Amino acid sequence: MRTRFAPSPTGYLHIGGARTALYSWLHARKHGGRFVLRIEDTDRERSTAESVNAILEGMTWLGLEYDEGPFYQTDRFARYNEVIQQLMDKGLAYHCYCTREELDAMREEAMKRKEKPRYDARCRMRSEAREGVDPVIRFKNPADGVVVVEDLIKGKVAFQNTELDDLIIARSDGTPTYNLTVVVDDWDMGITHVIRGDDHLNNTPRQINLLKALGAELPIYAHVPMILGEDGKRLSKRHGAVSVMQYREEGYLPEALLNYLVRLGWSSGDQEIFSLDEMIELFDVGDVNGAASTFNPEKLLWLNQQYIMAAEPEKIAHHLGIHLGKLGIDPCDGPDIMGVVMAQKERAQTLVEMAQISEFIYRDFDTFDETAAKKHLRPVAQEPLEKMREALAAVDDWQPEVLHQVVKDVSEALDVKMGKVAQPLRVAVVGRAASPGIDVTLHLVGREACLRRIDKALAFIRQRAAN
Repeated sequence: MRTRFAPSPTGYLHIGGARTALYSWLHARKHGGRFVLRIEDTDRERSTAESVNAILEGMTWLGLEYDEGPFYQTDRFARYNEVIQQLMDKGLAYHCYCTREELDAMREEAMKRKEKPRYDARCRMRSEAREGVDPVIRFKNPADGVVVVEDLIKGKVAFQNTELDDLIIARSDGTPTYNLTVVVDDWDMGITHVIRGDDHLNNTPRQINLLKALGAELPIYAHVPMILGEDGKRLSKRHGAVSVMQYREEGYLPEALLNYLVRLGWSSGDQEIFSLDEMIELFDVGDVNGAASTFNPEKLLWLNQQYIMAAEPEKIAHHLGIHLGKLGIDPCDGPDIMGVVMAQKERAQTLVEMAQISEFIYRDFDTFDETAAKKHLRPVAQEPLEKMREALAAVDDWQPEVLHQVVKDVSEALDVKMGKVAQPLRVAVVGRAASPGIDVTLHLVGREACLRRIDKALAFIRQRAAN
């Protein structure tokens, strides 16, 4: 078994492409086959080296390692020209000298007759060249009969050859077209299963006819339905992030994105979370839903949080360090980052959010959250904060269990519940009303910063009272 992923390098690796790559990769892995990466870069105007790098980077980040490739179509022009010449020599292809104006007129006439616009093959029998016109080369599609695609997802799909025109296999400048190159590549590379988006389904009968003309064995096809946004329209930039690498920038784990993508059109009972090994064991491309799937950002967020909570702390620490760096924070200028991860991993849906809610650990804030300050930094909080500052200044062993006891002792001395002491203290130290447990929070922030911030909170209370 041999599958392939064959993106065009005209942009980033998008979500739909990543899901197609995943399905192809899983199918090969499940059956002990080979997964091939092919870069379809014959569109020289739109293909860029940056896009190639973006695709390779996305595949690496997702962990979809390929067994062969990447192969580049621009390295194979001699082979394509060889095949085109074979078709010409066998009388299975011909030069077409029709101008753009003639083709447009042909289309308009067909539409007036309420017929499907198609090339009428007028150059099939032409034997002489047309002066001043660089011809394209067209494949002689069979004039009658039916092409049946036995699709693993769509089922049996039939196309009448009378509905298919003679497709262009070489442009007027001599460069081969997509439908020719993909056929030659799949043939030469021994691809047994073509798993791709269903926007290619209409190309499939044309490609089957080409493969038959070349005497090539037909691959098995599986056309994956498209992904829709929540508005029912095809997923695009207006729906948010669609680039795989943008999800990395936004703090998602690759395992979470893969898990989400595999479930976007496929399921195994009610199971929501799958390891890669489970995906390989359970996935069957024939079980992919034939209907389009809707992308749900909230579900992906939930899934990402599950992966953050379940991941090895060392892995999260590595990623968190990167995202702290983007905030201008050096993780070395603070407590052990593993302690930060353990304190925050159940409080954040993304690594970006984890970095943002951990910022207070590493540097002082400019202002208190207005709502939190209004509720907790009132004159009644002045005495608890003064007592806490005095008690914390005397602590030698700055450990969570010791700090917890200090908060408890101050609360008992003031004859108030711990929340009446802990919550003003939290707002004083964090700047807002939410953080990990107060003992862990104090431990991570450190003695000097805690005392400094309590002083700032006391000054804030006094100033408010004076005004």
